[in-house]
Formats: sequence, structure tokens, C-alpha cells
Amino acid sequence: MRVLVFGAGATGSLLGALLFRGGIDVHLVARAAHARAIESDGLTVEGLDGGPFRIPCTESLPVGASFDRVLFTVKAGDIEGAGREIAGDLLHPAPLLSLQNGLGIRERTVRAVRAGGWGYAEKWVSRGIQILGALSVSPGRIRRTADREEILLGDSGVLGSLNGFDTLLHRAGVSVRVVDSIEREEWRKAIVNAAVNPVTADHGVENGLLAEDPLRGQALSLLEEARRVAEAAGFPFSPEETERELFRVVRGSARNRSSMLQDLDVGRRTEIDSISGEILRIGTQHGIDLPYTRRIVERIRARARTGPGRGPGPARPDPAKAK
Repeated sequence: MRVLVFGAGATGSLLGALLFRGGIDVHLVARAAHARAIESDGLTVEGLDGGPFRIPCTESLPVGASFDRVLFTVKAGDIEGAGREIAGDLLHPAPLLSLQNGLGIRERTVRAVRAGGWGYAEKWVSRGIQILGALSVSPGRIRRTADREEILLGDSGVLGSLNGFDTLLHRAGVSVRVVDSIEREEWRKAIVNAAVNPVTADHGVENGLLAEDPLRGQALSLLEEARRVAEAAGFPFSPEETERELFRVVRGSARNRSSMLQDLDVGRRTEIDSISGEILRIGTQHGIDLPYTRRIVERIRARARTGPGRGPGPARPDPAKAK
């Protein structure tokens, strides 16, 4: 089986290394500096035995290439362009698993590959929710920040079949959990991401500091606004459930720098629009006032415009009190 990992940043590179170590024929498509380093010296994954991994890696997809499965791991903001590229350049359509953070990911991916020329696009695209820990260290080198990887897959409703991704990921040593509603799990992760990622990115801190005031209060305010929007959209969660999930994630990733903070550090486009921006859009449609979400979206967008680094001064402490 030949597997393409398209968008091999930290997450995609980790999955590529796990697949390669499991004996699977893997090809990575990555940004220029990362691709050159991997081609020259292999992919080094700190915290994973067996490297450096000599995985073929290019900056773009060779036109006319053929793969049996595609792991689609570009940033959410790159879905449209990358989806059209894959559909236009692959010799034949192949089952594709979208693993981005955010809301409405599968629908966007389906539209992108359809625009690139894939007929019956819905049958090729599956949605997965990745629970992984990976950090970019330097070109050709990433760090595994968790000792276990899990991906949630859906096997009901419009998503239909698992398309063989459960078997593929098991071979890579990745834990797979099949859920009744992948859309509900997408919302569950988005609610937590909306509380963790923009706050850590705004203040330039590791995730663990969200357990302490004043950042704890800010995270809880964003969490509650996102929960209310999810409920209005048809995916109810109790406040206790979302708070418990938030601090489980914060404790489990206390030394991690969120992906949004990593993106700001190097001047990459963040996923603020696919997470908090999408929550703000849906909430507005339902007539829900979201002052904390609106403020943090504006701040992260402003920081992104200033280029790498922290940007303007720190945000005012949120007046919300920790529970």
C-alpha cells in the first residue's frame, strides 16, 4: 500500500514516521526547508525510536502519481488550494482522511477535491479527529510530545465507510476509536481548542498555565461561549463535561506550545478562523452574543499581521472568575 501524507508539518511528519516504521510505503509532501532536510538527512523524531527515517519527501506532488490512501494534514486555511492540487495531480482519486482542527472540515475538503476534478467527491473524503502531540523543532526534526496517538473515525451517516483507514492506522501503532457521530467529536475538540489555542497564542505561554488565574478565567469564558454555540447548532454538552475535558487536555499537555502559538512563532497562518472564527460565525447566525470570542479572534488576527513573535502587548486579564 502506498500512502501520501500531504502537509507534513509536525503532525503529518509524526504520522508519516509511524506509518514508515510500520512497514508502509510512505511519501511526504512538506514545506520547502523541511522537505529538503528530510531528503538530505532523513526525518528525525525526538521521542520515537528507529530514526532518522529515510522517507521520500518533496515540496509538491509529482503530477500523475498514484497512491492508495491520502492523509490530508495541511493547516485548515490551506484546505482549498491543497485539495484542488491533490485532485488535479493524482492519477486516480484515492480515499482521503482530513485531519485538520476546526469545524466544517469535511465539507470544505469535499468541495476542494470536487473543484480539482474528483467526481463523487463525497465517497472519497473521510473525517478524522486527531489527538496527537508533535512539535516542530527545526527543518527535518520534530518532537513527539505524547507517548500515545489516537485518531477518532466515524462510521455512520453521511461518512459511510471507514475506507480502510482503521486498518492502516493500526499498522502504524496509532490507536483508533470509531465513534457514532464524528460531527459531535469535531465540536467537542473545537470547543476545547477555542479555549486553549488562542489564549496560549495571545500570551505566548505553554498550555499548563491555563490552569492558573488569570488565564484560567479567560479560557473558561471562551469555553462557555463555544459550548453555547455547539448547543445551538444541535450538539449539546453540559458545562461540567466541557470543563472537565478542558482541564484534562491542559494537564495532559502542560508543557506543550499549542499549534496556534507555534504558527505565530514562525509567521504561519493560524487556524483561528477555522476554530474561533467559525464559532463566532455560527453563533452570530443563532443570535448569540460572544464578546470574549470576538475579542480573541481580533487579537489573534492582529498578532498574525505583525509577523513572527508576540506582536502587541499582552491582553488585559479577563474579568471572568475561575470556578
